[in-house]
Amino acid sequence: MASKITRRTFCRSAAVTASSMMIPGTSVWAQADLPKSPITLVVPFAAGGATDIVSRHVAKKVSDQIGQTILIENVGGAGGVVGATRVARAKPDGLTLLMGTISTHTINPLMAKVPPYDPVKDFTAISMLVTVPNVLMVSKQVQATTVKELIALLKADPTKYSYGSSGVGTPPNLSGELFKVQAGVKMEHVPYRGGAPAMNDLMGGQIPVLFDVLSGAAPFIKAGSIRTLAVTTKKRSPSFPDIPTVAESGLPDYETYTWNAVFGPPGMAPALAERLSSEFRKAVADPDVAKQLRELSGDPVGSTGAELEAQVKAEGVKWRPIIQAAGLKAE
Repeated sequence: MASKITRRTFCRSAAVTASSMMIPGTSVWAQADLPKSPITLVVPFAAGGATDIVSRHVAKKVSDQIGQTILIENVGGAGGVVGATRVARAKPDGLTLLMGTISTHTINPLMAKVPPYDPVKDFTAISMLVTVPNVLMVSKQVQATTVKELIALLKADPTKYSYGSSGVGTPPNLSGELFKVQAGVKMEHVPYRGGAPAMNDLMGGQIPVLFDVLSGAAPFIKAGSIRTLAVTTKKRSPSFPDIPTVAESGLPDYETYTWNAVFGPPGMAPALAERLSSEFRKAVADPDVAKQLRELSGDPVGSTGAELEAQVKAEGVKWRPIIQAAGLKAE
């Protein structure tokens, strides 16, 4: 099984790489020239969403660092497949990059009857930029204030409860399916077309349980409109340190989150890929950029390309059986 990459590993490796940058002649990428033309960063989703906002924050900083224009191009469609496929087929000259997610590089390939691309072989991994927890919430009509109490309710009446998410095959959907497996409970999945209508129904009591991305749920958590039981990462979110994790609430192996990472086309020169990786790592480490990412409920990472590639492989191993057991297929 592919090894899991932790945030601590990311940070430690990035620190080692950063220290080598200070020693003349020790860093291959220090010799690599970036292309002189504007770089296009393809965002495979519509403008205004979380991935788009992350892309613009980080791209602006990288552009300032290298003194070149980075253009954001939103290429939505098929849950990210259209934009990702475009980059997979681009020239490996460093002029076209992708802001990938767990959807483009794990969920979509695993759900497709015929995968549109290989998430490892058809891309050059550049850097994992940020991770964002999902969150487990219940309506105020549900008589549970902790994860353990919710599991007890679900086991007491296996046919009574359902859970909502922002759609089939979304990260919150996978969070719910993993929860069912590890907790040994049953809940029917109610897919919505986005997080907003799902949240409205949770507040109205039409659905009892909801898994959502923390960045989207944050305003409702702050307003106290719903009851938040746990975040889905191993560690508590710095944005909401009082919310426990599912892992500390009785399911120690439970962990899910969404992420944003930069990829290039396959076949990029290693020196060019490493130079780009170093610039994105530097941008994420910038205090102002890190603050912007945390305001989106994100946890800045800044990994090497090798660490990102290992993470993508590990995600495939982890989620394949969950997706197959749930019968999730691309619509």
